[in-house]
Amino acid sequence: MKLIIAIIQDEDATEVIAHLNDAEIQVTRLATKGGFLRSGNTTLMTGVQDDQVDSVLKIIEENSKSRTQYATLPSACGAMHGFILAPIEVKVGGATVFVLDVEQFHKF
Repeated sequence: MKLIIAIIQDEDATEVIAHLNDAEIQVTRLATKGGFLRSGNTTLMTGVQDDQVDSVLKIIEENSKSRTQYATLPSACGAMHGFILAPIEVKVGGATVFVLDVEQFHKF
């Protein structure tokens, strides 16, 4: 058995969850926040059998789109000596996925 943890953009969460549910994969949704851009993410967790991992990864990959957005540096870095920092182009989206071995699983 494996535990899959996927960090995806909020904009993709509904679509990813719908496709996982269509494939009869139960998923837990957590609201999370990224550290660099401080924007909302969704972290999905699901426990699946070893032979289901590839199909879950495929669903996540196909429904998590990467996009480009502009961001300014975090306020801790702020404007220095009166200079206003220009926005930088950042690639966001897609998915960061961890697949972990599960030693035990209990459902009460």
